[in-house]
Formats: sequence, C-alpha cells, structure tokens
Amino acid sequence: MRDLLLVGGGGFAGSVARYLLSGYAATLTAALTAMSAGSVARFPLGTLVVNVLGCALIGVLAGIAQYVGPWSASARLFLFTGLLGGFTTFSAFGYETFELARAGAWPMAAFNIAAQLVGGLFAVWLGFRLVSMVHG
Repeated sequence: MRDLLLVGGGGFAGSVARYLLSGYAATLTAALTAMSAGSVARFPLGTLVVNVLGCALIGVLAGIAQYVGPWSASARLFLFTGLLGGFTTFSAFGYETFELARAGAWPMAAFNIAAQLVGGLFAVWLGFRLVSMVHG
C-alpha cells in the first residue's frame, strides 16, 4: 500500500506540473501564432517543453544516483515512476535509449528510437482508423 501511495503521490504532482506547464506553453504558442499572418496550425510547444524537461530531470536524477549515491527504493518509486511518470513517460524512453547508447548498444538504441516513434505513430493511426471504421 505504501508503494502505491508513493507512486500515486508522485504521479499526481507530475501530472499537475505537466498540466500547468503545457497550459502556459500553449498560451505562449497561441500568442506567437496570432502574431504570424494567417497561420492556423500551432506547434505543440507544451508537449516539447514537457518532454525535453522530463528528459533533463531524469538525466539529473540518474547522474545523482551514479555520482552521489543510489536512490532508496521509496525515492525511486516517488521520483522516477510517480513524478516523472506522471510528468512524461518520454523521459523513460530518453533515459533507456541513453543507457543503451552508453553501453555501446548503438543498433539497439537506434531500433528503440525507430520502434517507439514509428510504432507509436502507427498505433495512433490504427486506433483512429478503427474508430472511424465503426463510427465513420
């Protein structure tokens, strides 16, 4: 039960932080888009900021674990699984790919990048397509 509360509390904090930061970035993007002549599409700045910041944070936490000392199991659950998991799972993708590259497993790191991006985009398309077949 304690582990669930650690993950849930961290997840709550990470999700709220993502919501607030993404909202601020979306407001900024809308203001910048309004200044450009006739542009309809908005760049997803909020998602980019959250993903890059999440990757920076997991890098800092991993560096602390290596150079200062390992995190306790409770701290790992709260910070990595909860907080960063609620903030963005892209940080886990970034860290795992970094670790593969750092270990010299470049082909596996490249495959992970391609599989995550292509597989994720394909899954979005497939899910949308399935719903459109039922309701379209």
